[in-house]
Amino acid sequence: MTKRARRRAPMIEVRYSSIHGYGVFARRRIRKGSAIVEYIGERISHAQADARHADKADGDNHTFLFTVDSRTVIDGGAGGNEARFINHGCEPNCESTIRDKRIFIEAIRTVRAGEELFYDYQIQRDADDTHDIDAVFACHCGAKNCRGSMLERRQTARIGERRTARRHAGKRRTGTRRTGKGRTDKRCAQRRPR
Repeated sequence: MTKRARRRAPMIEVRYSSIHGYGVFARRRIRKGSAIVEYIGERISHAQADARHADKADGDNHTFLFTVDSRTVIDGGAGGNEARFINHGCEPNCESTIRDKRIFIEAIRTVRAGEELFYDYQIQRDADDTHDIDAVFACHCGAKNCRGSMLERRQTARIGERRTARRHAGKRRTGTRRTGKGRTDKRCAQRRPR
């Protein structure tokens, strides 16, 4: 296969994941810093996102919402692509970034062919969270340092995030937000800029 043909070969594919449902896997080696895929879907307001998921059961953590900014949410469940199937992992090989109000998934280390892609969802905690919220958003990544939850770390994470924000001046981290009963969901919790 020529170099030119290799560049055109798809980088990723969706298939069954042992972590959760479907996952996204590297079809070839992906270098650190590479933009892998754009997170695509219908662009809606936060109010529309809340309305779409208002009837969800309290224990249902499954959605494809991703916060772009204070006005815009991308609903990957409506017109989305394979990026919506990237699973959470406590030892991620990817991260989400915002550039020009578009969300991209980028490799934070070199990813081997056949390896599943993960990023840390860091779902925002709310003051009115129920006592079992960590169980609702339980993590099953199996990483050595798994924190057991897709939710952001408690208060200690915010200090470290402020430090890394200085190092990533040109990029803005995205996040997931929760929905239902006045809040928004899984792939849409607000992450602080990183």
